[in-house]
Amino acid sequence: MQTITFDNGLFLESLLKGDRAYCSELVRNELKSNRSVFDVYEQLIKKSMYEIGELWEFNKISTATEHLASAIIESILNEIYPVLVTEEKGDRSVVLACVEKEMHQIGIKMVNDVFEINGWRTYYLGTNTPTPALINFTKDINPALLAISVSLYFHLPLLEQMLQQIQEEMPGLKVFVGGQAFRHGGLDVIAQYKHVIYLPDLNSLDYSLKNINANG
Repeated sequence: MQTITFDNGLFLESLLKGDRAYCSELVRNELKSNRSVFDVYEQLIKKSMYEIGELWEFNKISTATEHLASAIIESILNEIYPVLVTEEKGDRSVVLACVEKEMHQIGIKMVNDVFEINGWRTYYLGTNTPTPALINFTKDINPALLAISVSLYFHLPLLEQMLQQIQEEMPGLKVFVGGQAFRHGGLDVIAQYKHVIYLPDLNSLDYSLKNINANG
């Protein structure tokens, strides 16, 4: 497979400077160059946000700068959303949320886009979704899947508590999980649950959804 390269340094620098217009232009130019949206999301946006997260974690940038970069990324995702997703929706639906107390939602927003590109009906709940509220909402919707994101490693115990309650309340519901937190471990938590699947990136998610769609 051909390795896709991007000018992450320039994009990251522009994010840290707060240059929203230039960041937007860079992303739009990549898409106009027939880059796959999954490559743009994974290799440009995701990698840059992971670097920003590490800079913040090690006190090399302020919380304000991290928030600024995140806000720019979210604005770009909202900007390109209409040209990515299909209006044709199938019968399958998914509820998407961040784990309780998790305030980083860029990852789950990109996951939401992948589901919509594949024709799924999505119910995007965003950040810091209390577990009881998530469970009650999911019961009402009765989706084919639940997708949960966790960015911070110290939120993994909250994810485990959430998964335990989901298993008790909705046994058999398939759950996809992912996020930056798993770069530091935590897969042993996932292994305890039969219906919980860890997906490391958007390409693996897209592959899984295409298999589900193909198998009817």
